Amino acid sequence: MSAEETKPKAKRSLMATEFEFNQPEILKRFVTDTGKMLPRRITRLSAKEQRAITRAIKRSRNMLIMQ
Repeated sequence: MSAEETKPKAKRSLMATEFEFNQPEILKRFVTDTGKMLPRRITRLSAKEQRAITRAIKRSRNMLIMQ
């Protein structure tokens, strides 16, 4: 089997630290219907990942992308 015939690499899922504020459809998973951010005990994220999600949600709100 040559290098050209190898299997394509599987797409990996995004890490919580890689979410951008301009992706509201992804960030909505971490917010309730009333607009509150879900706590770590529910999202099961690490402290670093939770801070990154919080930052992205707040930026999205400030840019009026996510309401």
